[in-house]
Amino acid sequence: MANITAAMVKELREMTGAGMMECKKALVEADGDMDKAVDVLRTRGLAAVAKKAGRATNEGTVMALVSEDATTGAVVELNCETDFVGMNEKFKAYAEKVAKAALAAKPADMDALKAAEIDGETVEAVVTDCIHVMGENTQLARFAVVEAGAVSSYIHMGGKIGVLVSFDVEGVDTASDEFKQYGRDVAMQVAAVAPIAANRDQVDPTVVEHEMSIYKAQAAESGKPEAIQEKMATGRLEKFYKEQCLTEQAFVKNPDQTIAQYTDEVAKKLGGSIKVVDFKRFALGE
Repeated sequence: MANITAAMVKELREMTGAGMMECKKALVEADGDMDKAVDVLRTRGLAAVAKKAGRATNEGTVMALVSEDATTGAVVELNCETDFVGMNEKFKAYAEKVAKAALAAKPADMDALKAAEIDGETVEAVVTDCIHVMGENTQLARFAVVEAGAVSSYIHMGGKIGVLVSFDVEGVDTASDEFKQYGRDVAMQVAAVAPIAANRDQVDPTVVEHEMSIYKAQAAESGKPEAIQEKMATGRLEKFYKEQCLTEQAFVKNPDQTIAQYTDEVAKKLGGSIKVVDFKRFALGE
């Protein structure tokens, strides 16, 4: 019997995309012959994964879920080849299963997520099953898990965009309909307007520096005194913050109110305090 090495198993896996154990079993059955092992996997329908591995996965769905106590959220992006499959309810069910696994396991990285189990099988096995059932190359592109005093989610355009928003809360019933509606509204704002940060303190300093250099150059072209130019540049930076920072943006459902003002209004109504901490926004294929 041939000596089946880890390198051989790895090579076969790269050739076929089948699981490590399946590759090892195939090599044992083929007595170490790589070509025969591929045939073994093809016969079992496992090499079909590899045949599709090189095909582009620009479609798919984004799934966002929140735990029952609304303190943990998970968002995942599962890619496939066509929009037809990406919008299929069966495909979305696979994405939801992966998101549930992420929510429960709170994995540190992609490898940990793929190894996480749900309903007695690993996430990697779930994705492989999705490939066989849907007939398209499927890739788990990315994920995020957040924990906070409260977490809200929103799915836009049937899975084209998924959002999680985390909040610090005190003296607020996060299970109330009022808070749930508020959280959904803020998450919808993130989906619709795509801010770059929750507040101005979170904006990357290099981004601010770059924007300011542009505004100063624009002001210089006006030919006005330097003091006026500085005010012009500062004013444009303020406008940038109001357009790009979530809490300073005009609320899409009430443009006369900022998200910060809406937050304060809800907090007062619920008799506590609410602070928007951060958000995760996954746009399909981004």
